[in-house]
Amino acid sequence: MSGPNSVCTVSFSVIPGPVAALAHRTTRLTWLLLLGAMLCLLAACGTTQKVGPGYYRVQSGDTLTQIAREHGQTVHSLMRMNDIRNANVLRVGQVLKVGTGGASATSSSSSTSTSAPSPVLPRPANAIDMIWPADGSVDARAKKPSPHGIVITNRAGTPIKAVADGKVVYAGDALRGYGNLVIVDHASGFLTVYAHNQSLDVKEGQRVKQGQRIAAMGSSASNQVGLYFEVRYQGKAVDALRYLPRR
Repeated sequence: MSGPNSVCTVSFSVIPGPVAALAHRTTRLTWLLLLGAMLCLLAACGTTQKVGPGYYRVQSGDTLTQIAREHGQTVHSLMRMNDIRNANVLRVGQVLKVGTGGASATSSSSSTSTSAPSPVLPRPANAIDMIWPADGSVDARAKKPSPHGIVITNRAGTPIKAVADGKVVYAGDALRGYGNLVIVDHASGFLTVYAHNQSLDVKEGQRVKQGQRIAAMGSSASNQVGLYFEVRYQGKAVDALRYLPRR
């Protein structure tokens, strides 16, 4: 059996009469614990079913950020494809659409990812003109989610600016590991990511102009003050330094 809509049937040796009696004889807490155990059993059963190409079944401990990286997607694209409102709310056994079905989706556990970094893509002819998102120095030693992203360090509160005209498609702190985060959708398939901010100055759905302040530099979900900046083209992380002007 394969496909995203596989149904797992679990039989319980509990008939209506005993269930009603149990509900009356036990405390509310005990009943809720029993219900929780049943739901956990259902979830565990769900994780044993295979899913079709282009789909992934959530395992215990998975995060949307990790799933996105392993399948060449952005967190925003997975949220959009699967109508997810909160990136931190995933259910064990939940089936996510992760691609177009060209490659078989895996059901690996959430152990340390060994997926190779995204290849360096050539600069497309329709590349947009960008400015630097903040004043400061590029920290080549900083740990970052993508090898193609950069970390710009400066004082807390340093203005963070939109690198090009676009629309804010995410502004919040629900994506684990990114702190206060802004994602801007630009023309020609480009997205830019601005993470670890001290505060945000824009909201989702807002149009921004190149050079407009969108946040203040900070250290949210990070051990240093600095901006994590990333450029994505058609869903894949690309070398940010190839799109920023020389200093």
